[in-house]
Amino acid sequence: MKRNLHAGIQLNGGLSLNILTDDEINQIHLGTLEILDQTGIFVEDEKALDCFENGGARVNRDTKIVQIPPYLVEEAIRSAPSKVILAGQDPRHDLVLEDTRIHFTVFSEGVMINDLNTGENRAPVKQDLVDTARIIDYLDEVDFCEKALGAHDVSQASVPLHNAEAYLTNSVKHCAFGPVNGKMLNKIVDMAAVIVGGRENLRARPIVSFATCPVSPLKLVTDCCEIVMEAAKNDVVCNITSMAMAGGTAPVTLAGTLVTHNAEILSAITLSQLTKKGAPVIYGSSTTAMDLKLAAAAVGTPECALISAAVCRLAQRYLLPSYVAGG
Repeated sequence: MKRNLHAGIQLNGGLSLNILTDDEINQIHLGTLEILDQTGIFVEDEKALDCFENGGARVNRDTKIVQIPPYLVEEAIRSAPSKVILAGQDPRHDLVLEDTRIHFTVFSEGVMINDLNTGENRAPVKQDLVDTARIIDYLDEVDFCEKALGAHDVSQASVPLHNAEAYLTNSVKHCAFGPVNGKMLNKIVDMAAVIVGGRENLRARPIVSFATCPVSPLKLVTDCCEIVMEAAKNDVVCNITSMAMAGGTAPVTLAGTLVTHNAEILSAITLSQLTKKGAPVIYGSSTTAMDLKLAAAAVGTPECALISAAVCRLAQRYLLPSYVAGG
């Protein structure tokens, strides 16, 4: 089991980086609670609406706007585990996500690949996933597998299953997937259960985890809701990752972006905990600023780095493991 080094520790001497003060973090938190309580969040899925309503949120069935009272959000934050285990097929690759420990992975997903044999740029095929899985498995610097590519030579209706097969059969590290919807999540869970010898073994050592993204601004669409709820029911980790763009799908100021980003993540965490209290989650972010000239997400930029650092501070405030874009 790997417990990697800590990052961001406050020391008496030397240099340190502190993006937000405790007071600023609290202001963002209070602003988030106000948005969730007063403005609300759009929830597309009927089962998710039922879950919120039964849990104590105010639900408008006509507009599908859910207003979540602060006490419900705070309860969800407290019930979500502060430590999660990303188990590998080989226990030597088990990862502990907690506090300020840092781990590294690749990011999904590349839509083109440079062919090593021909030098051309082309759409990736399933064999490319097999090859990248083996490379990730070999590299000590990459702590767990997240699919770097998606297969374009298979039926797109079942591509999440092909992606899962390619990685689960070519790496003994933990594998994280974006399953597209709840149905595909359950099928990948079935695949993982076969590998470890049954559902109970998978609950004890979850070798897969899943990621999903709210739609900015302030929307939980059906696929996102399904993934959050099905992950909770299966006791597997759900990485809830906002991909807001400051100046595009979020306020132009970084502070305003952090508030709406936080509202999206905390609303989904609340849905997870209302589905099953204690369900493991990761507070995720690929939020950045929009390049106003190209109308595209600007990654690898100072703004992305600042937002990622601030997101880590928010997650630490909530005692939740975090996942951010490295840039």
